[in-house]
Amino acid sequence: MARGKKSKGTHYVSKGERPNVNKKTRNAVRLDTTPLERFRNQQDAWLKNKNVVLTIENPNKNETNKRFIRVNASDVWGSPKKYIMKQTASEYK
Repeated sequence: MARGKKSKGTHYVSKGERPNVNKKTRNAVRLDTTPLERFRNQQDAWLKNKNVVLTIENPNKNETNKRFIRVNASDVWGSPKKYIMKQTASEYK
């Protein structure tokens, strides 16, 4: 009976506790996207029915310590299912 090799316990897997890239480099890469690219990425994720969170101005002007709030994109934009075009085989005949 053929069996696979047994592990010798010599394989090391990192726990991923700390980043291995400089903090300033990570911040520069994150800030490299334009606001339009960010909006487009959010829209693509929303169309794929992912959990997208938008930052909008707080409609309650009495809460002066919270100028912006985070809300779910489906609450603002509605369900993405309305915008996905349904294609059937009969349309192509």
